[in-house]
Amino acid sequence: MGEKYTEIRKLQAYQCDRYGNVRPLILMNELQSMADTHAEKIGVGRTFLLENDLAWVAIYYLVDILELPHENEELKFITWPSVADAVRTSRDFEIRGSDNRLMVRATSQWVLIDMARRRPIVLEGKLPLDCIVPERAWDKKFDKFPDFEVDKTHIMKCRFDDIDVNQHINNAVYAVWATESVGYVYRNEHKLCGIELNYKKEINPETPQVEIDVKIDGNTSYHKIRTGDTEHAMVVCHWAPRE
Repeated sequence: MGEKYTEIRKLQAYQCDRYGNVRPLILMNELQSMADTHAEKIGVGRTFLLENDLAWVAIYYLVDILELPHENEELKFITWPSVADAVRTSRDFEIRGSDNRLMVRATSQWVLIDMARRRPIVLEGKLPLDCIVPERAWDKKFDKFPDFEVDKTHIMKCRFDDIDVNQHINNAVYAVWATESVGYVYRNEHKLCGIELNYKKEINPETPQVEIDVKIDGNTSYHKIRTGDTEHAMVVCHWAPRE
């Protein structure tokens, strides 16, 4: 059985919003950074991918925010691969405070893609099974997200800085598009308590803009990220009134 990977980090002011809480972009990128670092340590990271013309592709990120990480607190980031079947693997995360209280728990699902064929491959022989820790940070199923009737559509630009080294729109940008699309007033009056993302199709970085269909139902917002008739992701955000 494998071991969990842990890093100690402290949020800086530039990583936080006007209330001193972690920005959604930073939160998602910190989780991704942990995943990348640990994958490299167990032999399935960027070096392995480049040598074999492969890529890890996220299907789901499900993030439950019990307490928003805050500026200057020393945080413990923990990650581990938790489940693997023939073609899909899950990676879980925890963020704990300086007193070890659980602040964020998350789970994600991935497939390994053959870049030449743009098709998933069987994980056997690629993912070392002795790295698996059979424990879930959040035992939530990767279910299909509900459809919804659209209240409004928000237009966002694909910026140059949204493109990562893999030459596609970075996964964390989808979280920004969703949380921004609720509007300034709603965002200012609510704090983020959870975000669930289901990625379906990558967005060409040359795309000039994307449409975010939005429905707000109390403390839950639903988002469909698309270009024309092509659906790229579904997002569900959970909120609570700001005290």
